[in-house]
Amino acid sequence: MTWTLPDPMLTTPVARPDLPPGAAGEPKWDGYRAQLARYADGRVLLRSRQGTDMTAAFPEIADAALAQLPADTGVDGELVVWEGERLAFERLQQRLARRRGAGALAAARAWPAHLVVFDVVRLKGADLTSWPYARRRAALKTLFADTPLTAPFTLCPSTTDPATARDWLTWTSAGLEGLCFKRLTDPYRAGTRAWGKYKLRVTTEAIVGAVTGTPAAPRTLLLGRYDDTGRLRYVGRTVALARTAAAALADALAPAVGEHPWAGRTFTTGWGSRDVLEAVLVEPQLVVEVAVDVARDGAGRWRHPVRLHRVRAEMHPMQVPEFGGRD
Repeated sequence: MTWTLPDPMLTTPVARPDLPPGAAGEPKWDGYRAQLARYADGRVLLRSRQGTDMTAAFPEIADAALAQLPADTGVDGELVVWEGERLAFERLQQRLARRRGAGALAAARAWPAHLVVFDVVRLKGADLTSWPYARRRAALKTLFADTPLTAPFTLCPSTTDPATARDWLTWTSAGLEGLCFKRLTDPYRAGTRAWGKYKLRVTTEAIVGAVTGTPAAPRTLLLGRYDDTGRLRYVGRTVALARTAAAALADALAPAVGEHPWAGRTFTTGWGSRDVLEAVLVEPQLVVEVAVDVARDGAGRWRHPVRLHRVRAEMHPMQVPEFGGRD
């Protein structure tokens, strides 16, 4: 018998981190959503949220599935790589770039992956997708305890205690991005907005080093911070500016004159992208406060676009937090 895991669920953002009544909270990890199946005939499939087959790129996960998962069983989770005391999303990307053969095996030794499992959708041939979350969670805990499942499998924490869920929001330095909320009575619904998601955001400062558009009519801001050697390092780019914000910035931005620390370098449209932006350098004197989420690469660059909060005209660029440091 063969079977297919349901399509992954989407999530709906929520404005507050409060744990709703009748729901469980789970940490939201900085990794790849992944579904792992061990079929009855011995085949293993590890696939991404978009349906990409990642099995060959993560041989340690496939081997562990054969060794530990019962036949005809499928689980849902987050694929992560630890580096030191933090989750390293960039290592996951490097793992996927080495998809097969000796390269995949070498990458697995250098940057071993774990699967943080938060759901079980099939167990020993039984379809559990119609079961409520609370019952599936109990089955998942039993699977980990009785099989038992060990590394590279990790049981994702789950709680109905608001204080515990709030405490998890202090794990940002380790790679926690926020919380997911799941109703205890909900079945596993494929392709529906069945979860609530609270994503951590903080405000911090950065220096405007370039813009898209023009200094007189900026569309987005390219931001930097000085490192401990005095070099201005690129940290990220804002989302498109509101018309009123762009107009207010026009008076504060000055085109670059003379030597600029970013002269000759190029910028891409986003973290991990190769598409080059048409950027215009400006004098790196203006400090702005921006709202950012906690997803960063190993150097401290923001992986996702940031939102302009306000101009900090009273701040000197050297008062901005150092590149790679804590905000």
